[in-house]
Amino acid sequence: MKKNIAIVAGGDSSEVVVSLKSAAGLYSFMDKDRYNLFIITISGRTWQVEWSEKEKINIDRNDFSFTRDGQKTTFDFAYITIHGTPGENGILQGYFELIGLPYSCCDVLSAAITFNKYTCNQYLKGFGINVSESIVLRQGQSIETKEVSNKIAYPCFVKPNVGGSSFGVTKVKSDSELQPAILKAFAEGSEVMIEAFMQGTEITCGMYKISEKTVVFPVTEVVPENEFFDFDAKYKGQVQEITPARISNELTLKVQAITTDIYNILGCKGIVRIDYIISEGDIINLLEVNTTPGMTPTSFIPQQVKAAGLDIKDVMTEIIENEILNKTAI
Repeated sequence: MKKNIAIVAGGDSSEVVVSLKSAAGLYSFMDKDRYNLFIITISGRTWQVEWSEKEKINIDRNDFSFTRDGQKTTFDFAYITIHGTPGENGILQGYFELIGLPYSCCDVLSAAITFNKYTCNQYLKGFGINVSESIVLRQGQSIETKEVSNKIAYPCFVKPNVGGSSFGVTKVKSDSELQPAILKAFAEGSEVMIEAFMQGTEITCGMYKISEKTVVFPVTEVVPENEFFDFDAKYKGQVQEITPARISNELTLKVQAITTDIYNILGCKGIVRIDYIISEGDIINLLEVNTTPGMTPTSFIPQQVKAAGLDIKDVMTEIIENEILNKTAI
């Protein structure tokens, strides 16, 4: 009998459009001979299964089921592809833990830590991971421009501390640009991170673990046409994405080893993608940990899976079956 798989998308942030594209990508990747696939969209208190283009059915949040024509459907597994709240910050993970439904990504603690960029960077800094100098502002707080220029210097990045897809991000080059950039970032959330600019080559590396093995993908080099890897670069093709990256084999192995270390330190599960800047002297600096990375056909992870000589359908099956098995064994 086929298992029922929920691909959970949507969310309550600006990244909803990206999430829906990832859901469509995942739907195309997964084994339809093995699974019944359903796309579930979450927006505030509206949770619905997309039965067809014209019909949406409400999800019963008591057990994450739906009923159509008197027949109740429950799920064996949920693949979370919400970029932002509530799917990337631990909230949805906690709900699935409560009802006992296996799911694809990090648990509550890991998701909460990685979603907060400042907290994640400071935590990993304690394990010897290189991170940039940064300042965090919370709602109601302000900072003098001079303090930023003295501590961080220009250029620097001002970004939402708990956002993604480069929404609300500004590369600030002078005093006059700082305060407007802070206001722009606050428009996306209640915390703002001011982060020192790191000169170098931007790269990203994905991986996943199951009970029997660890799979680390080839490294991708990111060469944006714009000043930084902004929304247009990410989703409108204004970037070169080179897999494998044009770095030495020795440096590639170091990046893959650090990626594995970070994955293990944070207690991640499922597919994770970690972004870095390689600065002068081949210093590997952490940019960000993505626990629900984009999964459109042109996203980094599918590119890296292909470059590794793997089949994305097989990767999806391994992750799904591993989590179902682990939950059954508890």
